[in-house]
Amino acid sequence: MTMHQFDSRQQLDLQLADRIAKVLADDLSASGSAILVVSGGRTPRGLFAALSQIDIDWARVTITLADERWVDDQHADSNHKLVRENLCVERAAAAQFVPLKNAAVSARQGEAQCAAALAALGRFSLVLLGMGDDGHTASLFPGAPELSRGLDLRSGIDCLAIQPTAAPHERMSLSLPRLLNTRQIVLHLAGADKLQVLERVRAGSDAAEYPVRGVLQQQAVAVDVYYAD
Repeated sequence: MTMHQFDSRQQLDLQLADRIAKVLADDLSASGSAILVVSGGRTPRGLFAALSQIDIDWARVTITLADERWVDDQHADSNHKLVRENLCVERAAAAQFVPLKNAAVSARQGEAQCAAALAALGRFSLVLLGMGDDGHTASLFPGAPELSRGLDLRSGIDCLAIQPTAAPHERMSLSLPRLLNTRQIVLHLAGADKLQVLERVRAGSDAAEYPVRGVLQQQAVAVDVYYAD
């Protein structure tokens, strides 16, 4: 894990936007396409705004999500809505967006269709993750009945339905092995409280306690933490 600490969130957003754009541009040059995985929440809004204005060939970039609440894409809690309104604008409006939410009544019923969409994407260029105060990342929540399946590196699954015990809405989450099928991972954190959580996470090894440990303790992909107060 490599830590990058910034004096302000605005400075972080600008530096990380440049970093992400460079990774995408490198993949575009090498293979003709690039795939960016992003997370929801309040933290990445400024980053999305900065990234959307960078001049790369967005028409050859695919964007998808690390997780999604099983709600309509007009719902205030929809990550699709967040990305559509904050990232897929300006220059990035040309990017292709692949949602995790589909027409199935429940996330459980929508798993197979979502897995097929993810399988068609291949290896990701960069995965941008956040972390909750409970140590969850994507929708891999501590205490969720499905957590062990989501963290199992030998599961062979790309995504799974999850019903958190302490958060609203059924979710669709990428599994840990699918999150790790990428060139690079960035953990984006803001606020002193998140730094304290990160310190607790790093002090132990049980991923069931803090699922983000599954990302930080693996050896397959380097993880960069971008942090500002």
